[in-house]
Amino acid sequence: MTNEKTLPENLRGVHFHFVGIKGTGMVALVEILNSRGAKITGSDVSEHFYTDDVLDSLGIKALPFSRSNITPSVNYVIYSSAYSAEKNPDLIEAASRGIPMMLYSEALGAISRTAYSCGVCGVHGKTTTTGLCGTILEDLDLPSQVLAGSVIASFGNSCTMTSPLCKSSDHHYFVAETCEYQRHFMAFFPQKIILTSVESDHQDYYPTYNDIRDAFVDYIMRLPHGGTLIYCADDKGACETAEIARSKRSDIRFIPYGEKAQGDYSLKIGKVSAGKHAFSLACTGELSIRVPGDHNVRNAAAAVALCRELLAEDKKNPADYTKKIAASLEKFRGGKRRSEIVARAVSPCGQEIIVIDDYGHHPTAVASTLAGYRDFYRGHKIIVDFMSHTYTRTAALLDEFASSFSSADSVIINKIYASAREDASAAPVTGKILAEHTAKKHPDVTYAAEFEEAAECALKKLSVPSGPKYPDGYVFVTMGAGDNWKAGKLLLEKLKNLGCEVKL
Repeated sequence: MTNEKTLPENLRGVHFHFVGIKGTGMVALVEILNSRGAKITGSDVSEHFYTDDVLDSLGIKALPFSRSNITPSVNYVIYSSAYSAEKNPDLIEAASRGIPMMLYSEALGAISRTAYSCGVCGVHGKTTTTGLCGTILEDLDLPSQVLAGSVIASFGNSCTMTSPLCKSSDHHYFVAETCEYQRHFMAFFPQKIILTSVESDHQDYYPTYNDIRDAFVDYIMRLPHGGTLIYCADDKGACETAEIARSKRSDIRFIPYGEKAQGDYSLKIGKVSAGKHAFSLACTGELSIRVPGDHNVRNAAAAVALCRELLAEDKKNPADYTKKIAASLEKFRGGKRRSEIVARAVSPCGQEIIVIDDYGHHPTAVASTLAGYRDFYRGHKIIVDFMSHTYTRTAALLDEFASSFSSADSVIINKIYASAREDASAAPVTGKILAEHTAKKHPDVTYAAEFEEAAECALKKLSVPSGPKYPDGYVFVTMGAGDNWKAGKLLLEKLKNLGCEVKL
């Protein structure tokens, strides 16, 4: 059973070898274990990822996969679910030596047992909400560690935040992004949970909405007696999940947040002005964030709720920290591939181009993120290059995807980014089919299967003045859980070659 995996309380000098060390979650775990004094080695493919920069900062170099990586000093092996214990040489050698092996999710669960742990879950918004929690907690006098599923700018371009107070305290709070895919979060030991959203996703594992909803219910059931669920009252699926959990466990504290919520975390969403999105909570008054979208305002409300509840758990008065929390929120600048501004450039006709990369890969996330850009960048014309992730998701949500681009002025659709678990040749849908369906609902859609073609298409559109409706220029967005960020990179290279100014 995954919930039986344990680690020593004192990790100083314990040697962990990571297989697939460049994965974002794996790197975050490396940072946590490194901060606790563990010795780290790891292996992965040679291709360069942005996580290499995090590993470099820790003095860790990813080795090629090899049985020789498993030396006598290795105490534990942690591996990504992308690698097979029967095929990967590191894992084969570790098994032959009888070295304890854990999946990433199991290791995260083992770490969660050593602290007062809180899990952030939901189909959308997990990473941003976790990043917001860490940005606030860093400024509070609570010994805390936070693990997000991506690099967070306000963490110093790291995946984790470790409060200096952890060094002088045996007791600390641990907040982690916890993933619903294949029920990975069932290895986690939460005292409190944030639930942002529940709807159909990961159709390869959860064929129906009820399947994924019930997984979230089961996760909530892992709360101890008197545990806390903080859930979004504006999300139908989250509310339904909370009600089912309430019918099973009357001992759990249910704390809603959102515009439809009653109580401390009743939310009023304000206007966007001067690069800030204003909002207010019943318990704090006026607050603001510097990232776009009503969905991110809700994520901020969830983060404020958890941090205030942790202050109360620590016998502190949350009201005394309102100003600190407000200041912390304004420091948040998003995460890697989460509305990340990767460059600012000047178009061939002299207009501003803001180049953004975003991980949005579900129709709800695509629509809400683009709507946020439309509100935040009102004077800019929006061009989105979208690469759908997995054939199963695209097929199951084809009509929803086709209807999700209304806030963009121009849409470019790439080929589908397949999961390693899929047989693309047997799929009932393609990127071209998605583009054809989208064209029935949007007036400006282009199918560009490859990134070179997409970059050329974008350059052509950006070379035309944006018009009087959009006096400020353009926003160009690469969106999806695939690798179409490469289309943005190619576009920037083409702009440079034309002599246009590009600032990364």
